[in-house]
Amino acid sequence: MVQLGMRPSGESVRTGGDIRSKGLGGNSVGLTGSTVIGISTVAPVYCLTSTLGPTTGEVGLQMPAVFIAGFLPMLLVAFAYRELNKAVPDCGTSFTWTVKAFGPRLGWMCGWGLVIATIIVLSNLAGVATSFFYLMLGEITGSDAVAALDGNKAVHIATTLVFIAVATAISYRGMTATKGVQYALVGLQLAVLVLFAVMAVMKAGSGATTGSVDFSWTWLNPFSVQSFAAFTAGLSLSIFMYWGWDACLTVNEETSGSSRTPGLAALLSMLVIVGSYLLVAVGAQMFAGPGDEGLGLANEATADNVFAALAGPVMGPGLGVLLFLAVVSSAAASLQTTFIPVARTVLAMSTYRALPASYGKVHPKFRTPGRATVMAGVATGLFYSVMTLLSENVLVDTIYALGLMICFYYSITAFACVWYFRHDLRRSARDAVFKGLLPLLGGILLAAVFAKTLVDMWDPAYGTGSSVFGMGSVFVIGVGLLLLGVVLMLVMTRHSPEFFRGEVLTRDTPALAESALTESALTESALTGTVPAGSAAEPVAADPR
Repeated sequence: MVQLGMRPSGESVRTGGDIRSKGLGGNSVGLTGSTVIGISTVAPVYCLTSTLGPTTGEVGLQMPAVFIAGFLPMLLVAFAYRELNKAVPDCGTSFTWTVKAFGPRLGWMCGWGLVIATIIVLSNLAGVATSFFYLMLGEITGSDAVAALDGNKAVHIATTLVFIAVATAISYRGMTATKGVQYALVGLQLAVLVLFAVMAVMKAGSGATTGSVDFSWTWLNPFSVQSFAAFTAGLSLSIFMYWGWDACLTVNEETSGSSRTPGLAALLSMLVIVGSYLLVAVGAQMFAGPGDEGLGLANEATADNVFAALAGPVMGPGLGVLLFLAVVSSAAASLQTTFIPVARTVLAMSTYRALPASYGKVHPKFRTPGRATVMAGVATGLFYSVMTLLSENVLVDTIYALGLMICFYYSITAFACVWYFRHDLRRSARDAVFKGLLPLLGGILLAAVFAKTLVDMWDPAYGTGSSVFGMGSVFVIGVGLLLLGVVLMLVMTRHSPEFFRGEVLTRDTPALAESALTESALTESALTGTVPAGSAAEPVAADPR
């Protein structure tokens, strides 16, 4: 395979097969770095503090079982990502693969699902980072007034926007700029989680709180959940908790061993994450119990920020600050790495003319999708500001809506794997299992959760209980954002008809087909002195498939 690279003039070159390099910095991430990106993007401490409460509220003591249930479809889909990445290591991941399997329109919507899910996560990450930032300052200074600043909506929004701006600037400069910091922050998160879980179990055993419960193996039995509706609601939340591992795949064009390393890193990061989740879930439940009062995990007053309530009682005033620091670190680190998938998906969509060409520019020095990164930062700031002003329960409700988005694009990607490799499934037992059976099961499971969640979230009682014109606010947020994607797709159909006619990115032709080179692109190349990839002036490699 031809190596990733840049021509002396700066334009991208074809890497081989039907993959087009987009000018990103090749061989800049190894297995360890890629695994750290996956863990950091998931942000385990942030996910736990945001989701332990709502999940317990839905399924009670079966919270650990639901965490396991949420992991299984993610693991199955991870095999689909691994196989697709081996064949098509493109930073557009779900978008590129779905276009090649099912065509431009479904592929565009799959890419939109990833983009909007990432923006929701970024906004929630920034919000949680802000809340714990002021809580941590309050603990350090011993001032309740400082901690209460988070309750001032203007101060909260302004601080959140600062977090978003800083994370955008760091991501703009490239992934390797703060590699050591990322390693330290991920290590801090995991160490604090283990310490919290151990101390919670020890204090639960000493009877330090009235809500403490003894461990039972039935907690790991998903069939003990009281209703299927409660199970799917909890499952939707637990699926959110694993979101982000696929960031390993979006840096495939920048990873050494791009066809194999990202897939292995995704599996490793998922194993670390599920282990830490189960450990903390059991410890927190033993200490606080599933009650809806006091320190109980299902208490609505603390459900969206469980660690804020448990830090002091579990770890004491001294070590409790470590938990606040871990949440801030988790959210801040993930803010930076979560820009990776959205910026690179937008870059790929722009490169293949599914979005305006301006978003396809790569910074000549930092080798990052600069304009796409800035766009993601601006969109995140606007989304969070508007949603916070409209709804006091935005954090919890957008997390519920996020589960819908995740199921949407993950399930489509899993089905795309099966269809893309449909002619390979009879070649060997391995192909049948890893390219067919496992991705198919993962896609079916996530599609079922998507459908059931869509029905359930119509009820205003779903989520925080907020409603808009009689419809649940979670339904309005989730479906409204998907419909916004349809509208934007229709707009792009008029501005970029060649992509939607299937002339740019197909399964069997080079990624940027010669027929898709428009007169404007050729004119631009004449003015700049560059040779567009895929033009008659540049030989196009045949598809090895």
